[in-house]
Amino acid sequence: MAKKGPKRHLKRLAAPVRWELPRKVHKFTVRPLPGAHPMSESLPLLIVVRDLLKYADNGREAKKIIKMGKVFVDGRVRKEEKLPVGLMDVVSLPEADENYRVLFDRKGRVKLKPTENPDVKLCKIKNKTVVKGGHIQLNLHDGRNVVIKVSDPTKAEEDVYKTGDTLLISIPEQEIKAHIPFEVGKLAYITGGKHVGDFAKIVEIEKRGIYPDIVTLENMEGEKFKTVKDYVFVVGDEEPIIKL
Repeated sequence: MAKKGPKRHLKRLAAPVRWELPRKVHKFTVRPLPGAHPMSESLPLLIVVRDLLKYADNGREAKKIIKMGKVFVDGRVRKEEKLPVGLMDVVSLPEADENYRVLFDRKGRVKLKPTENPDVKLCKIKNKTVVKGGHIQLNLHDGRNVVIKVSDPTKAEEDVYKTGDTLLISIPEQEIKAHIPFEVGKLAYITGGKHVGDFAKIVEIEKRGIYPDIVTLENMEGEKFKTVKDYVFVVGDEEPIIKL
């Protein structure tokens, strides 16, 4: 009889390409738990502490550091070593006075970049739903849900948040600090495809009905390229709203 449910183990040879791991040092690595970020675009917290931050020599030491509550993710203590840490998440070590934001490099690999704004993060609106009372619930890329209260559900103009827009929220309170609409002229961070890790201006947005929208962008070198809307993460106007 076949086993039910996901696999509990992960071989290094089968680990996602975005994980910068030596493949032949050991046979197995840590499989992240199901969470807000897909496995291909995130890293387990244990690997972040051991391999990226170099605070431990092995998995046992990294697990002990995490279980002691010394690692914060998005402003909260996280003691699950298999927690998936992904795009725009903030990893903090208060005792070392260090804060990092998760981004992708030009090869699409998951990286930690020092951040000067550990109390806020950017979240992309992936979907919207209507909840009790006619209020709007924004479903964000990192699994968060933010409810926007509207005085009159019949007035469409009160719904200013669109799918693809970006919110600057405080962490861990989840208060909306700023709203960046997905529109022509905005600066975007590319999260997938050939130009992953680049910053580029949105030049044109091509609506395609039931098919994914195509976005034309121009990077800092003046080169124009096209990609799908899912890979476009708006971050500001001329400069990112926070330092990335």
